[in-house]
Amino acid sequence: MIGRLHHVILDCPEPEALAEFYSELLGLPVTYRSDDFVVVARDDATSGIAFQRAPDHRPPQWPDPRYPQQVHLDVMVDDQDAAEGQVLALGAVALPGDHVYADPAGHPFCLIPRPSWAPPVHPS
Repeated sequence: MIGRLHHVILDCPEPEALAEFYSELLGLPVTYRSDDFVVVARDDATSGIAFQRAPDHRPPQWPDPRYPQQVHLDVMVDDQDAAEGQVLALGAVALPGDHVYADPAGHPFCLIPRPSWAPPVHPS
């Protein structure tokens, strides 16, 4: 092994706003903030997703290859239809495809059914 995944970093025009979106979507806290860089993770000693200010950010356009995805996240959920309403209420936009959405800065993500090996996202 040469290394270990640290943060997945998304370029965006407003790091704080996009971090708040993913904090709500994933149920994880914002663990680090600066003007140009914000991190969402389980805690401040855990890898997570980071959001970096890119003043000239051009959002991807699904599925147009002239505007590449740049990053694509799969988010496992217990119920895709219930989760759809929640992500749309957070500010996501539905894109063509099966449960495909864009976050407020235009990055695509999918809501995928929780695999059988994974514990429930929301235990009963």
